[in-house]
Amino acid sequence: MSYDIYFLSRDEEQSWDDVLEAAEGAAEDSEPIPAELLEAWQRIVPQAHALLGDVDITEHDQESRDLSHSDTGIDLSVFGDEVSITVPYWHNGDGAARVLVKLFTLCAPVQKETGLTAYDPQVEMPLADTSPHQAMSIIERHD
Repeated sequence: MSYDIYFLSRDEEQSWDDVLEAAEGAAEDSEPIPAELLEAWQRIVPQAHALLGDVDITEHDQESRDLSHSDTGIDLSVFGDEVSITVPYWHNGDGAARVLVKLFTLCAPVQKETGLTAYDPQVEMPLADTSPHQAMSIIERHD
């Protein structure tokens, strides 16, 4: 299991439930990554590298991109038009707090470069409205 952050496009009149439902339906179709997301990926990678240090990059043709950081387990993925960040629940205490800071920090350039909003499904609200305390309490329940 992992702590997940989804990056979603939402119109002001759309509820988050509607956005999530639409994203689930789209997840079943494997589409190439849109050009604007590929361009955003190119801008995100150096920023992620600056934050995390050594990262592994995996590219699968036009369908997916993946950035993994082995020390923290943070994984940034683009699959078709879906963008997400995950981190496994194997962190605890101060280590979990440090990983959450990196997770929340990495979300900023992903949002900026993609134009998508980070959504935290664990607390069912945008990441901007999620407190680090809420995230920490969720991770602590899984250690």
